[in-house]
Amino acid sequence: MKARVHIMLKDGVLDPQGEAVRHALGTLGFEGVTGVRQGKVIELDLAGDDRAAAETQVKAMCEKLLSNTVIEKYTVEFI
Repeated sequence: MKARVHIMLKDGVLDPQGEAVRHALGTLGFEGVTGVRQGKVIELDLAGDDRAAAETQVKAMCEKLLSNTVIEKYTVEFI
């Protein structure tokens, strides 16, 4: 089983990397971009086929290591 975790900064948290990308896009001629938020994607290969147990395990991984829940939010999808 595979899980894909999407991690993004929460709304209201400054995103200097996203702002740098937005600025760079403008200098390359892409004028219509008014905001960029940058995040990360983590794919996990999980043993077993118990989806409920996997959901619990992946949530614990996100809360303890993968995401800084003070400033980041995350979503999990199973693929």
